[in-house]
Amino acid sequence: MRDFSNEYVHGYSTRENQRLIDQATTLTELLHNDTKYPAGALVLEAGCGIGAQTITLVKNSPEARFICIDISEESLKAAQNHVESAGYHNATFQQADIFNLSFPDNHFDHIFICFVLEHLQNPLDALLHLKEKLKADGTITVIEGDHGSTYFHPDSKLARKTIQCLIGLQAKKGGDSLIGRSLFPLLNKAGFSNVIVSPRMVYVDSSKPEYVEGFTKNTFIVMVEGVQDEAINNKLIDAFAWEKGIKDLYRTTESDGTFCYTFFKAVACKKNRILRRR
Repeated sequence: MRDFSNEYVHGYSTRENQRLIDQATTLTELLHNDTKYPAGALVLEAGCGIGAQTITLVKNSPEARFICIDISEESLKAAQNHVESAGYHNATFQQADIFNLSFPDNHFDHIFICFVLEHLQNPLDALLHLKEKLKADGTITVIEGDHGSTYFHPDSKLARKTIQCLIGLQAKKGGDSLIGRSLFPLLNKAGFSNVIVSPRMVYVDSSKPEYVEGFTKNTFIVMVEGVQDEAINNKLIDAFAWEKGIKDLYRTTESDGTFCYTFFKAVACKKNRILRRR
């Protein structure tokens, strides 16, 4: 996996790190209530970042062993500190490249990869490399979002335009922020079996204040705001339209507003076996 530190559309700022933690905390039940691994299982978390998802993995499966990899040494240090500070010691952290893994083939019982494929130029190749490291009876779990699934009330053309700026900039860098809808064909093309995809919709209104703050404001809108300078400098939008679009996004967080977004969670096997629908 090439180092995309200069191309990662969200950047590596303190604000982005906090956004990732807010996202993971708010969506723990929605995304991870059915992610549990048995005692003794060896699990690879590919692209752990700052450990925002890792903390839930190790908590949900305290008797499994996790090897968490990322290409960023700085992110790995943050992830290790995050997990160990919470009192969990069933994970180790290694700097590694998904496209050049040193682990033996057929090594892991399970692989978990979340919010990584969207940033890669060739997610299919990543899945093929990971598949080699999975045991014959092993499973892979993949979670991705899809920015095209966003809709809200009150609707706003300029708010949608700010979101489209993010989609366009990520595509320009070789990523795909619409990849959630493609997980089923991607995993099948990579040769995985028994592919099961379940959509996980986040629906937010003022009766769910924790989601208004944790997801709409502190996860999604902050993510869009992060590309402001790049969007304006690339003439995808002018400053006035951007300001109005962001204001309209925040308008959806008021008492009569609503916001929807869909994540996609896929589980598949290296070889044919029975899977529970997730």
